Amino acid sequence: MAALHRIASDRLTVEISECGAELQRITDAAGRDWLWDGDPAWWTGRAPVLFPIVGTLNRDRFRWRGETYGLPRHGFARRRDFTAVEQDRDALVLRLLSDEATRMVWPFDLTLDMIFTVRGATLTMTGRVTNRDAQPMPTSFGFHPALRWPLPGEQGKQGHVVRFDRPEPAPIRRLDGDGLIDPVPRPTPVEGDILRLDDALFAEDALIFDRLESRRLVYEGPRGARATVDFAGMPELGLWMKPGASYLCIEPWHGSSDPAGFHGTLHEKPGTVTIAPGESHSFAMAITIA
Repeated sequence: MAALHRIASDRLTVEISECGAELQRITDAAGRDWLWDGDPAWWTGRAPVLFPIVGTLNRDRFRWRGETYGLPRHGFARRRDFTAVEQDRDALVLRLLSDEATRMVWPFDLTLDMIFTVRGATLTMTGRVTNRDAQPMPTSFGFHPALRWPLPGEQGKQGHVVRFDRPEPAPIRRLDGDGLIDPVPRPTPVEGDILRLDDALFAEDALIFDRLESRRLVYEGPRGARATVDFAGMPELGLWMKPGASYLCIEPWHGSSDPAGFHGTLHEKPGTVTIAPGESHSFAMAITIA
């Protein structure tokens, strides 16, 4: 079993596994866990790291310099063991280095550092990607934390909302049967800046916001439980759950699945960041518990 690391402030205790650098618990001062528990009856994930792609490639393949590579949904980082390289009481850095196995599916030399810090009631997560290759590296990155629904202290799922920091009138996207972005946009279910949560919203899988105005949202219940999510620098957002389950995934992304029928290069893939040789790029989000 992969090692667990614990960091804490006076208001939060956070546990992270070396397997996938995945959050395992976000516990408040009253001992309540705000993170989904990974019940295998529904979904074993809790907060996987999506790297070096978000979502699904067309036929799970891409071409690079004349070669074809297979890469599974959401990439390889969530299945790999990271190594702890720094730890203090309230901070942790877990590192993944490319190796022969990663280069079989992603032909680049790289370092991925997952940096976790806790300050007061806020957990900040940063993915820092460093290109150690001699060629520019196209990259996507996503966070996938599953918060409980109902939130701690609430009596049931009814009445929970997501409140965006700006109105979100733009159409949303859905996935097709192959996990690719359906070309037909759908009317937004957001009323002004409020999304009223209901299992039926997710009958067709995730809600995908690819024309998002907000970079902050509040996920809250009718009795006042509240988690504020900040994601400056992450231009897309997925919201997802399996109808009937007791979680809501709030997923800031930089990149998403291939559009249906996409046959372009990695550099042309929507949402891709290209990192120059020797350079780094960071992706971050924060969760504040109230």
